[in-house]
Amino acid sequence: MAENVPQLVVDRASPVPLYFQVAQHLEQLIESGVYPPGTRLDNEILLADQLGLSRPTMRRAIEYLVDRGLLVRKRGVGTQVVQPKVRRPVELSSLFDDLRTSGREPRTEVLRFEVEHPSEVVAEALGVGTDSDVYVIERLRFTGDEPLSIMHNYIPVGPLELTREALSEQGLYDIIRAAGISLKIATQSIGGRAARASEARLLDERPGAPLLTMTRVAYDDTGRAVEYGSHIYRASRYTFELTLTTG
Repeated sequence: MAENVPQLVVDRASPVPLYFQVAQHLEQLIESGVYPPGTRLDNEILLADQLGLSRPTMRRAIEYLVDRGLLVRKRGVGTQVVQPKVRRPVELSSLFDDLRTSGREPRTEVLRFEVEHPSEVVAEALGVGTDSDVYVIERLRFTGDEPLSIMHNYIPVGPLELTREALSEQGLYDIIRAAGISLKIATQSIGGRAARASEARLLDERPGAPLLTMTRVAYDDTGRAVEYGSHIYRASRYTFELTLTTG
């Protein structure tokens, strides 16, 4: 059971709702490791008393963190901290980069590495002919020992030399940058679907579990398509973040 929540001074004059101020405070405690996965929190009444808040405010803060995947309610156990999701900003970076930057331990299992002619869809995305050669790569990406994503990449042969060994040890974008290729811009689409049986086995999920999908075409500073990627992520362990500004 977690000890008393470190004191939070809420700003009642702020336009930020009280529940959200509390939720952000608890989220920081979870993500900083003060409350590691498995920690049980006191019930809402005790937490509300500790922070000098109403029970409805505390309940809404807890529900917000449950929806975010940071807390879970278990019958007979109470409210418990779970492993935080990997939150990835929508920008031109690789999953390997983002995991490493956030202090996670990325690990890669290369499931497939071939040189083949591309399908019409891949050829069109990369701006090459269907008779050209492309690397066809399938990887299972882990954070620590936990599977997180199945990644399919298609790379034109020529500008870049790839090996199975390098892909198992490094991020793809690290390899691209080391080859002197400057990634400049990408088009990207995010969606969702249910896990197929083979995907569920690899990702330690049940068939039909929700997955996030992402397709991307990345271009270098000359406008040449360098990579076409089609990836799936465990929705229970992963989310995309966007920052919106007014124009």
